Parts: sequence; structure tokens; C-alpha cells
Amino acid sequence: MKLHTLLKHLHPFTPYDGENPEIMSIENDNRKVQKGSLFICIKGYTVDGHRFAEAAVASGAAAVIAEEELVLPVPVIVVANTKRAMAVLADAFYDQPSHKLHMIGITGTNGKTTTSHLIEKILADAGRKTGLIGTMYTKIDNDVLETKNTTPESLTLQKTFNEMVDKGVQSAVMEVSSHALVEGRVHGTDFDVAVFTNLTQDHLDYHHTMDEYKRAKSLLFSQLGNTFNIDKPKFAVLNADDPASEIYVESTTAHVITYGIDKDATLQARNIVMTAKGTEFDLISPFGTNKVSLQLIGKFSVYNVLASLGAAIASCIPLDEAISSIEQVKGVSGRFELVHAGQDFTVIVDYAHTPDSLENALKTVKQFAEGKVFVIVGCGGDRDRTKRPLMAKIACQYSDRPIFTSDNPRSEDPAAILKDMEDGAAGEKYEVIEDRKAAIYHAVGQANKNDVILIAGKGHETYQIIGNQVFDFDDRLVAKEALEGR
Repeated sequence: MKLHTLLKHLHPFTPYDGENPEIMSIENDNRKVQKGSLFICIKGYTVDGHRFAEAAVASGAAAVIAEEELVLPVPVIVVANTKRAMAVLADAFYDQPSHKLHMIGITGTNGKTTTSHLIEKILADAGRKTGLIGTMYTKIDNDVLETKNTTPESLTLQKTFNEMVDKGVQSAVMEVSSHALVEGRVHGTDFDVAVFTNLTQDHLDYHHTMDEYKRAKSLLFSQLGNTFNIDKPKFAVLNADDPASEIYVESTTAHVITYGIDKDATLQARNIVMTAKGTEFDLISPFGTNKVSLQLIGKFSVYNVLASLGAAIASCIPLDEAISSIEQVKGVSGRFELVHAGQDFTVIVDYAHTPDSLENALKTVKQFAEGKVFVIVGCGGDRDRTKRPLMAKIACQYSDRPIFTSDNPRSEDPAAILKDMEDGAAGEKYEVIEDRKAAIYHAVGQANKNDVILIAGKGHETYQIIGNQVFDFDDRLVAKEALEGR
């Protein structure tokens, strides 16, 4: 694509009438620049891309997009905001790939990963070729790729959508983080269905207040657009039991499908019965009453399933087929995942890393635990400090043997993080074992028949970040080693 053609998509007041090279690719990482690349200078949290513009030109960049004047031997187009420009240019360069896909975005504090996998399973079982973008990985049909962020930058995102289109993908399901919404990573993405799971405390190091966090999530629903198209209708699937949904209904012009347990909703679960092996409930909907039998455990699983069924209906999947598909799901990696090595007690690994998700996980455990409940929990460094005492308090309130340990301390002193947690557990009985492996081994060594050990916080993660180093660490593997060593 010629530079002049590409730039037509930018703000009409972006001045440029110079050279018109052929643009072969768009990059915001100078190490990926090749001959004919358009290099976009992005000011990040720690690195300013303007510093690497010369290196990009030396590697073959044909033009540069920047927020300031740069003296370079190639065209330099100055814009007010390179991140916004990147989203526009990426969408144009890849010929608006999201418009060619049935796009489903999921936002919320907890449940995004499980819900996205459930929806992807429903769509795949219905015969659609699918794509998935989220916390654990990116999946294009049957190809699985590593992912760095829950929601990639706009350039990576549009490139990924383009690859999906090239491989015949029909429906794409993705997690949409609040950070991504605020930073415009999904600008230009044409969502057809937007799903809201829940809103509880998290990321206040970034958003500062719950009102700002709530507002960030609302962007997904307002960005569904303001038009009605019978050939490509837009849907918002909202949790009726979460008060934030009232704001999101007002934020969107899209058709609204609600789901819930406690309040009246389009899709409502009643007569919920939970055991250590699964969950059953009656689904009340405009289509009648359906009996749903899940291999998933917990009230939070019911919410995730209801959200997924709402997205399925919005995607023209018959409800009976969607239910049948979900009933086959045994679980999602690192989400209430059982670790078994022949022991007579239960070990569960879960991604619960917020106060609400930890409370939900422990409440679920308490419903079927016949013995004592152990919980191993820590809090990440360089993240919201205010949730640390809350999580410690919840651990003490809902378990018999709380053990505080390290999560991903990152640049913080692990002992300081644990001290923040202990501030919320004054007067309670708990243990502090800073080394996470030692904490897991200790719990496994102490557990008796019918006890339950919940290892919370890291879930599917296969690493631990201490300082600036990344170490191999998988709660599931460590737990299994500890069990086999008993």
C-alpha cells in the first residue's frame, strides 16, 4: 500500500504531501523493521520509541510516524497521538479484518478466560472456524501462539485478525482488559457481541478508583456503535446481578441480553445444586426451561456459563446446542483445576487473584469440603496494594489453615508484600511461608483425608517473576511433585 493511500485514513489535518513510498509492513518495534516498513514511535511506560527512529531507518524503514519533529532521511509524519494513529493505520493496512469476522469481546474483573473458552467451544461445536485471544494464549483455528498481554496492542491485534481471516476463521472471541480499553488497543475493532462478567476490586494501581475502573469497562459497550443493522446486529450480554450493568445498559445502543441468578434476567439460573463433581441448575429463558448439568464447580461457574449462553444466542446458536456443548467441558487450565496423584484429599489450583475471586473460590470449596480447608495465597508485586489486606482477611475468614506466600513479587520485597497482607489478618491464625514451593509442600504434608487445599493466584501461569528474573514455576506441577513425594 502506498504511503499517501494509507495516510488518507488519518485525521484530515495531518499535513503531508512528500514522498510516496510503498509500505510493506507497519512496525512499532525497531527490531522488527524491514525494508519498506512504516515505523511508528510509541511512548511507552519505560521506553520512548522516538529514540529508536534512527535505528528503524537504518534497518530499512520507508517512513516514520511520530509525535515530534525528527530529522531523518525518510518522510516523518507528525501526529498528536501515535497510539491512536497506529490503531487507524493498522486497521486500514490490513483492510479492516475485524469487519470480516464475527467478533465477541469479553470484559470484567473475573471469569473472562473461562467465559471466552466456553464461547469458543460452543462456536467450534457449531461448525464454525474460530479464533481466540486472551490471557493464556492466542489461537488461530488449531494454531496456538504465545501472548504477552490479555489484550494485545492495536497493531498486533489487527495483524492477528488478518491472519485469522487468511486462515478462514469465521468467529473470534477475545478478552478485553480495562487497560486495553483505556489505552485504545481495541480502537477500530468491530465487535458484534460484548459480554460483561462482573466488576470487583482490581487494578486500582492503574485506575485509582472503582468509578474510573467501571467507566473503563463501559467503553466496550459504548464502542458497539450507535446504529441498528438488521444484517449485522450488535448485542450487549450483561450480568443482571452486578450493579455496574445498569451503567452499561445506558452506555450502549446495542440489543441487551441479561443473565443472572438473583435478579430477573433474560437467562436465569434457578434450583442450583453443587457437588464436588459438578453443578446442576434449571435455566429459565424465553425458550422455556432447560436442565443444565455441568462438570464445572461453583456459583461463579454458573455465571460464566450463563454469560456464554447469552453470547451463543447473540451469535445465532440454538440454545439446546449451546447447552450440550458446555455440558461436555471439564474445565479450563488453571481455573479451579484439580491436581490428583492418588491422594485421599483434594488439591485445587485456581487463578483467583482478586478479593472477590478468592472469596468465590473459597465459598465454593466450603460447600463440598468434608475436612479442613487450606488456602495458599499471595499478592503480586508492583500491583494494587490495597487488595493485599483484603485478600488476607478473606483467606482467614473462609479457610481453616491460611498460608500467606509469594505470588509474583516482581521488583518489590516479598517480605513487604506479606507484611501488607498481614495487616488485614490481625488477630487471626495464619502461617507465613515466603517461598511458594515450600508453602505448597507444607500444605500437602499437613493435609489429612477429606481436606481441601486451594492454591490461589497463579492458575495457568508457568513462571514466577522475582526481581527482574523469570523462573519456571507451575503450581500444578509443584503440587503434583509434593503429592508424589508424600
